[in-house]
Amino acid sequence: MYKNVLNQYTLGKILLIVSCFASYTASAQLTLTGQLKTRGELRDGYGTLKPIGSSNAALVSQRTRLTFNYKSSKLIFQTSVQDVRLWGQDASTITINDGSRLSLHEAWAELILSNKKETAFKVSPVDYFAVKIGRQELVYDDERLMGGSDWLQQARRHDAVVLKLIQKGWQVDLGGAFNQSSDAINYNGTYYTPANVPATVKDSNGNMANTPAGFIPLLNAAGLSSKTGTPAFLNPPGTNALNQNYKALEYVYFSRKFNKTKVSGLFLADQFGKYKLDSVKNISGTEEGYVYGKRFNQAGVNGRYTTGLLINPVFGAKDKWGINAGFYYQGGHDKDGLALNAYTYTIALLYKGSNVSYTAGLDYLSGNDAFSASKTNHRFDPLYGTPHKFWGYMDYFYAGSGSPTGGLSNPYLKLKYVSNNKRFSTELAGHGFLLANDQKGTDGQAIHKYLGTEFDLTTVYKLNKFTNVDLGLSYMAATRSMEYAKALTPGSSKLHPVWAYLQLNIKPEFLNK
Repeated sequence: MYKNVLNQYTLGKILLIVSCFASYTASAQLTLTGQLKTRGELRDGYGTLKPIGSSNAALVSQRTRLTFNYKSSKLIFQTSVQDVRLWGQDASTITINDGSRLSLHEAWAELILSNKKETAFKVSPVDYFAVKIGRQELVYDDERLMGGSDWLQQARRHDAVVLKLIQKGWQVDLGGAFNQSSDAINYNGTYYTPANVPATVKDSNGNMANTPAGFIPLLNAAGLSSKTGTPAFLNPPGTNALNQNYKALEYVYFSRKFNKTKVSGLFLADQFGKYKLDSVKNISGTEEGYVYGKRFNQAGVNGRYTTGLLINPVFGAKDKWGINAGFYYQGGHDKDGLALNAYTYTIALLYKGSNVSYTAGLDYLSGNDAFSASKTNHRFDPLYGTPHKFWGYMDYFYAGSGSPTGGLSNPYLKLKYVSNNKRFSTELAGHGFLLANDQKGTDGQAIHKYLGTEFDLTTVYKLNKFTNVDLGLSYMAATRSMEYAKALTPGSSKLHPVWAYLQLNIKPEFLNK
């Protein structure tokens, strides 16, 4: 009997708490959504040309994400937890030594301080003003320079604070971030190691050594620490600040729609920690080796800035025609301290019919001329965008696989069909890739600028309201110049890469009240 009374009392308390919470959130909205994105891929030259004699590869990757969102008149709160892994990456029975790939993708709060559309505010000096703080995605316009990079299973996020203002049709965002990898105890300053560095590394003799603190090792092609080389765990230069995370970032974004023309602008400054080339002795038995690398314990930063405009007018009968045009300039100093003078522009003409749409455009990103004596870096870095959307789905350029030293010129055509019920769509895109500036071959002469042509065929079918099935097939006809652009040995690669994928994207909504 006592047990039954206790159970009734406990149940009563739970019901009371739920009732109070329900009444408190009567004017608020709660959502709980999930995502299971599983993608199988066949790679036969994805990201870079495949060496002659090597075989293709297959893999299955998966993102599992759970997102909680709370929205009231004066607060929006969101957290997103995700697990990203390859099928089989862990043994079927794992131990704590296998580690965890569970991460916090988002954790932010938006404090709403003014909102004329909300009666909870007696006085609102502006249409909308809020402060958004925490781990968040920074996504603007077409994601060319600032995007969530959702194609990557891990996606992209920033630890930042953003002031958000909307007034009389204008949107203005002022954001900033400051990164630190240590609590700075016993540090004289706030030095930052701008990469995820492995705990151990092979020294110049091939013996294992602990990675020195604040150190990014330089490794040669054999994976041994050497005075010159590229860290094997880092990708060659690409987007996302040329694969070195920033120390600090500040930006102003604005946009305004004038009739049917949207104009947006961005000014972004990011700073990178300075480093010095250093070496650390490693004794292994009777052998004496060295770990070479970059030590990030220097005072000061290398700062660069990027600024530009994007214009999107819509015109014609039923707004079927559109233009996308933008120009951005990059100056200051790159992560290595070199003077920076680079730019990019994009221009595209769009036509949208009842079922079929057409796009013709050109993207140009400046690069370095191998025959120039200039010590200024002219290679434009498309910042923290979503490169998978723009320069071919095989991700040869400005993605994790690297970017050409000579820059890129990319004319393209796209044809897309969408069914009447919007459940089925398919797109065929063709890209022509050329170097923007001259590069030097092994004979000292300029190589041909034409790198190759890529065709991407993608199909999406909406199985139900929370499930999409995606299918993609890509083919490239590359030239030998592509080997130079990808820093490969001339004549060592197959020139007809193929890539295919099948993806199941399930996004259920568990709660919406």
